[in-house]
Amino acid sequence: MAETLAHRTLGQRDGKYGLSVSAVGLGCMSLSGIYGAAEDEASEDLIRYAIDHGVDHLDSSDMYGWGHNETLLGRAIQGRRDRVVLATKFGQTRREGQPNGVDGRPEYVQAACEASLKRLGTDVIDLYYQHRVDPSVPIEETVGAMARLVAQGKVRFLGLSEAHPETIRRAHAVHPIAAVQTEYSLLYRTEAEETRETTRALGIGFVAYSPLGRGFLTGAIREFAQIDGRRAAHPRFQAENFDHNRALVLKVEEMASEKGCTPSQLALAWLLAQGEDVVAIPGTRYKHRLDENIGALSVHLSPAEVAQLSAAVPPGAAAGTRYPTAGMQGVYL
Repeated sequence: MAETLAHRTLGQRDGKYGLSVSAVGLGCMSLSGIYGAAEDEASEDLIRYAIDHGVDHLDSSDMYGWGHNETLLGRAIQGRRDRVVLATKFGQTRREGQPNGVDGRPEYVQAACEASLKRLGTDVIDLYYQHRVDPSVPIEETVGAMARLVAQGKVRFLGLSEAHPETIRRAHAVHPIAAVQTEYSLLYRTEAEETRETTRALGIGFVAYSPLGRGFLTGAIREFAQIDGRRAAHPRFQAENFDHNRALVLKVEEMASEKGCTPSQLALAWLLAQGEDVVAIPGTRYKHRLDENIGALSVHLSPAEVAQLSAAVPPGAAAGTRYPTAGMQGVYL
């Protein structure tokens, strides 16, 4: 029997509430070798462990391992499909030796969905996102194609990732958008909070990815020498920014110690305290980290504590952009 965790609702449609999901979900990207090697058997076991402990919001993408992540997830949820809200994304395309491309053409939307359904081993995707906005295709055309997937019964709810508020409004006018996904944490929140002004007004849920600052807010990354792999490409972890950002994290660690919780739990509790429209999808490869993240639901912050933490790490305080230069050109569009 699965544990019961606090749930929140993503969006509305036709005047009715949208998707009910665990307030803390599981971002599955790291299970495809993004932050170091991951073994499929252990990853599938982690997913099943998460489900059995009440985490029912599982987030993937067709570009995580270029199909590997969805295939792995599909195997892991066999026999448990009715216990999960399955979210995945389309829109990024592989270009060898170059930054990823984007494709929002209607015919690509249909083809990408069919491929994801096959890899996931399911007949329907609960929440289907455009992963990155394609500036060469009007958002109305892309979302129109996504809406046809809903009409076909292949998708239940629609989402956007890293979309600008104006893009969100235009998309929502074509078909109700249930969720918008953007990086959101104590370290990086300016664009997310601007976006939330629009999503709240439209009744759209907000899904915070990288809610632990790509691991920075866990307190586990303490020295520059620990940075390798994908993190080394991110400005926040580079030499000219590391010490500044580490000092910000130290403030979180000190407050977590006073609160009697871990830095990760404090950072997630702060995020969830921003409003009932917010859910988090921290990623991990480890069961003990999953347990820690779920434990954030038991950390209760007073309004004064939320304000204190917000002031300790104010908006825009982090050094370095959210992505390298090429990546920044594809977000908030």
